[in-house]
Amino acid sequence: MYSPFLPRPLVTLFACTSGFSVANVYYAQPLLGALADDFGIARAAIGGVVTATQAGSVLALLLLVPLGDLLPRRRLMLWQMLALVVALLAASSASSAGWLMAAMLAVGLLGTAMTQGLIAYAAAAADPSERGAVVGAAQGGVVSGLLLARVVAGAVADLAGWRAVYGGSALAMLVMAVLLWRLLPVLPVQQAALSYPHLLASMFPLLRDDRVLRVRGVIALLMFAAFNILWSALVLPLSAAPYHYSHTAIGAFGLVGLAGTLAATRAGHWADRGHSRRTSAVALVLLLLSWLPLRAAFTPGASTVTTVLMLVLGILMLDLGVQALHVTNQSLIFRAGNEAHSRLVGCYMLFYAVGSGTGAWAATAVFDIDGWQGVCTLGAGVSLAALVFWAVAGTNNSPAAPGR
Repeated sequence: MYSPFLPRPLVTLFACTSGFSVANVYYAQPLLGALADDFGIARAAIGGVVTATQAGSVLALLLLVPLGDLLPRRRLMLWQMLALVVALLAASSASSAGWLMAAMLAVGLLGTAMTQGLIAYAAAAADPSERGAVVGAAQGGVVSGLLLARVVAGAVADLAGWRAVYGGSALAMLVMAVLLWRLLPVLPVQQAALSYPHLLASMFPLLRDDRVLRVRGVIALLMFAAFNILWSALVLPLSAAPYHYSHTAIGAFGLVGLAGTLAATRAGHWADRGHSRRTSAVALVLLLLSWLPLRAAFTPGASTVTTVLMLVLGILMLDLGVQALHVTNQSLIFRAGNEAHSRLVGCYMLFYAVGSGTGAWAATAVFDIDGWQGVCTLGAGVSLAALVFWAVAGTNNSPAAPGR
């Protein structure tokens, strides 16, 4: 353990570096049109760039993130950071579609490994009495980076082209690497005798034996499905008649979500004080109720002002609920010993990946069939399923484990 209480500058560094790292995975989304034009990729196939980064993310959760329980974490973070810089430079200088796809796979792999590795690092370095607060701060940086990535990428690309997005990010990550080298605490290696194949294989017993991980993982799957149902479908009505909003204007709604995310970082403090069950209940109810204003935003006859106000309210409620749950989930699963933190976050984020992908696919499919009202019905149904699952799973907990 590094210190009973981590210095605030170090907690801020964890949050900022996590945010910069995860942003790399999402920069490509607003740049797809420019990438299609530059590399002659058909519009129907350019989504493969996003697929490549997401494939890299899944590989990172399975193969790289668990290494934090085997190798010295500080050295691992620094090498991964430098490898990420190389991957970003490769993306910025790509001269063919194949080179671009390979670079994006590497960016997704290393950006995700850095992000989740830093969260596990922060949890291991923090005292148990402040672990929820530290994880909450780091997670706030992650979601801030995720939401701001699209806005930043679009603005930089408008000014200097898409290559500047990745070149600039490489420079930013190099600066972060220097700061990490100077400030990261040295943590003991908990499982030095464990081989890499056995390390990966040990993730299955964790899922089998850790009930908190399973319960909170299913909740994460459902809540991130709801999250992506909103954010994947929102562009469809806003970009169509009568709104015809630009990509920049649509991306600005992410700033609304950022406000909810920052408010939710307090959930870590509440989890540290034994209020995780109450926080979960409020967050799940908030997630379900958020679909009421979201549904009202595009009711026939609604004015533009009404649409914007209802969207702002619904996004605030949904993002606050999702991020409060996310922080609480991670605070609870990290109550296990430090030797498993990296594998725990890898297992947990696999639920996130499945929920995110399923929600995004389902949202666009339902919108094509039943429009925005169908999307809201789907989102409310998934949110209700999360609330019911939590309530049923919670009834089987002993009084000694109120946080589950």
